[in-house]
Amino acid sequence: MIYSALLAIFPIVALALITPHSQSPLTHRGTPNIIFFLTDDQDLHLDSLSYQPLLKKHLIDEGLTFQRHFCTVALCCPSRVNLWTGKAAHNTNVTDVNPPYGGYPKFVSQGLNGNYLPVWLENAGYNVYYTGKLFNAHTVENYNSPYPAGFTGSDFLLDPYTYQYLNSTWQRNQDAPVRYKGRYTTDVIAEKARGFLKDAVDAGKPFLLTIAPVAPHSNVEFNGNNFSDLGNSLRITPPISADRHKHLFEGVKIPRTDHFNPREPSGANWILQLPRQNETQVEYNDEFYRSRLRALQAVDELVDETVNLLGQYGILDDTYLIYTSDNGYHIGQHRLPPGKECGFEEDVNIPLIVRGPGVPQGAVTEQVTSHTDLVPTIFKILGLKPRDDFDGVAIPLTEDEISETNAARHEHVTLEYWGFALAEGQYGFHGEDAQASIQWNNTYKAIRVISDEYNLYYSVWCNNEHELYNLATDPYQLHNVYSSSSMPGRDPKSDVSQSILGVPMAKLVGRLDALLLVLKSCKGEACIRPWEVLHPRGDVVSLRDALNTTYDAFYEVEQTKVEFNRCEQGYVLDAEGPQVGLAFRDGLRWSEWT
Repeated sequence: MIYSALLAIFPIVALALITPHSQSPLTHRGTPNIIFFLTDDQDLHLDSLSYQPLLKKHLIDEGLTFQRHFCTVALCCPSRVNLWTGKAAHNTNVTDVNPPYGGYPKFVSQGLNGNYLPVWLENAGYNVYYTGKLFNAHTVENYNSPYPAGFTGSDFLLDPYTYQYLNSTWQRNQDAPVRYKGRYTTDVIAEKARGFLKDAVDAGKPFLLTIAPVAPHSNVEFNGNNFSDLGNSLRITPPISADRHKHLFEGVKIPRTDHFNPREPSGANWILQLPRQNETQVEYNDEFYRSRLRALQAVDELVDETVNLLGQYGILDDTYLIYTSDNGYHIGQHRLPPGKECGFEEDVNIPLIVRGPGVPQGAVTEQVTSHTDLVPTIFKILGLKPRDDFDGVAIPLTEDEISETNAARHEHVTLEYWGFALAEGQYGFHGEDAQASIQWNNTYKAIRVISDEYNLYYSVWCNNEHELYNLATDPYQLHNVYSSSSMPGRDPKSDVSQSILGVPMAKLVGRLDALLLVLKSCKGEACIRPWEVLHPRGDVVSLRDALNTTYDAFYEVEQTKVEFNRCEQGYVLDAEGPQVGLAFRDGLRWSEWT
């Protein structure tokens, strides 16, 4: 939806981009710098980009917009750790926003504080600066236990004040935390970004500067220091805008798409049980939506100021600007109250825009990319050799890469989630007037598989319910075509008789399930080329190839199936079900061939 709007509004060129494995640096006049904008909970499908004219001016019109970019975990902290390490969440084992399964303490205990992008760039001779939100559960108590490693200069937001727009606390370098009571948080970050940009220019070395505002995340006030007691510890309200933006967007409403508060329930597991929202809830959600748009206006100004400063310093043409969010957001789709944590497109298909030397201007691409690919892409930009433990691969950004590799990039994205789903705002999941309404059985594994021929979402929940959506004909994921006795009023065999690509659904499900089995526990190259795990000879590289009738018995009868042993709130291996399946070679385990 958003990209049809973009195509109508913006003068853009559509491109199909594919990635190579070579790591020659991108073309630029001097040693490149990188500015990385990382917003918090910014949607793509609810049209937030359409309300950022300065972002359009400086990045969308001057760079490359990615239509099919995904986060791999629809939750702040695990998504950010995935982004900054280039590793899947099941490999970082940071899967929540708070201990014991996530947050900054888990990041440290997993040994990642010495093994992520800032450290790698510092070791390569780059200056690294960061201002804004780093991770959840990075608090006024543990900020120095230890300090985050790898930064030339840093000024971090700290819990429990990270999401308080008018009462934020910041911690600079190795100084004590400082409260900014009454100051608007995005304006504070703009001030700090200006300072770090000047420091970077004065130092005369190539640099990475990350600017990570909390907008448009909800405003959150804790009774304690973090999310440790979700049901009782926090008060969540719509995001707060700067005073100068409070008058904007009166009358604007959430896009009334087919899946907005639909008449019939959709989804699976607990989502399928949600009641339709009443008029009061819908009006509340519309105001919540407007609050998010207003909060993004200071971010838009921040982008404008940063680009103008780069021009004044004379380094704009040698600087890459990357703009993305940690995850997406839903408000009213599938009857859901404001929040994230689901596998639907609103939560996982998110903004990514890149501007820089050699990057096509005003272009849109449909190549499939994820946050796992961003650190490999930064390595590519800087001419660094990719690490063997990357679970992603560099995203092609130049015209030459496009023309050279038009048909080789993978077509899949791994999606995974553990633990809770949180209803943000005044109303709970069932319409009750409640703060922090929670669903605890929200663990699932899923994949997106996208090509010119198909557009699919397949998932297995921890209670072993399944979902399958054909987004080519059902873009709003309203019709779960997986045969399931849990779907009320539905013949368990009716949907499986449907076909995609001229093959029965059951034949397709076997392939998707095997692909998910590889990806839910993959490491390194197996995450990038999973079909080669299933077919070690290399003669299958896509879903289309795997649909050959030669493999019917292998996928539909012989292959191990994805299932959970039980639901857990984090990554607990013996709850995850089968980890290893079969390769198509005499029925041997794939571990014997990889």
